[in-house]
Amino acid sequence: MQYDPIKKSLGTVFNKQPFMRKIFYVLLDLILLRAWHIKKAIRNWKKTHINNAHILDAGSGFGQYSYFLSKQSPKWHITGVDVKTEQIEDCNNFFLKIGKSNQVKFRFADLTEYTNESAYDLILSVDVMEHIEEDVKVFKNFNDSLKPGGMLLISTPSDMGGSDVHGHSDHSFIEEHVRDGYNMNEIEEKLIKAGFGKVEVSYSYGKPGQLSWKLSMKWPILLLNFSRLFFIFLPIYYIVVFPISFWLNYFDTNSKHETGTGLIVKAYK
Repeated sequence: MQYDPIKKSLGTVFNKQPFMRKIFYVLLDLILLRAWHIKKAIRNWKKTHINNAHILDAGSGFGQYSYFLSKQSPKWHITGVDVKTEQIEDCNNFFLKIGKSNQVKFRFADLTEYTNESAYDLILSVDVMEHIEEDVKVFKNFNDSLKPGGMLLISTPSDMGGSDVHGHSDHSFIEEHVRDGYNMNEIEEKLIKAGFGKVEVSYSYGKPGQLSWKLSMKWPILLLNFSRLFFIFLPIYYIVVFPISFWLNYFDTNSKHETGTGLIVKAYK
């Protein structure tokens, strides 16, 4: 399954102008269920961190979460790091154009090596850890980089069908994943081993979220892999599907799930 090339193709279309990029961010936030869960957690964290805060977006990608964070408070300072130099350059150019380069900066960093001793109040890691083999080493780096009382917020697939893997013969929906998903107890134990004092883990992508993901992500990507001509029909597809996915995302975000294909993890130093 080719997922990364599809992301790059969409990014090329929307990233030409700042206005189009902002629309792209809005669309990602509406369609991607993980964005709903992450934004809810950030808004809750914001209640006790209205003033000056330093935040690390670890694995910043297109920069959509750094952009969301920058809108929450002008007193927040965000550093985005990634291993893809073209995305770092692209994000720095975009935030310069929209006048946020003093608040948000991007740099190259390998998370297995990157530490910034007691520098951050919040570290955000969205769909990153499933790509990194040396996860405990990264968790230790995160712990070292947090201020006392700081929080690490993670979104990652679970072992209950994350990456669309449901059996030993299945393959990950995302080919770049080094693991198909975390067991809830496994990631908690690894974070405690890395030095975190308190860890909260909950399921995301329950039954509503799983259906929404198939409608809004899996099936369109399957069709785009079959033929890029589907790009022409993509707007029509989402006009029909989006209202359904919207309510499914809402119910998933505001429900407690006994199981799910995703995990939302909060770890405190």
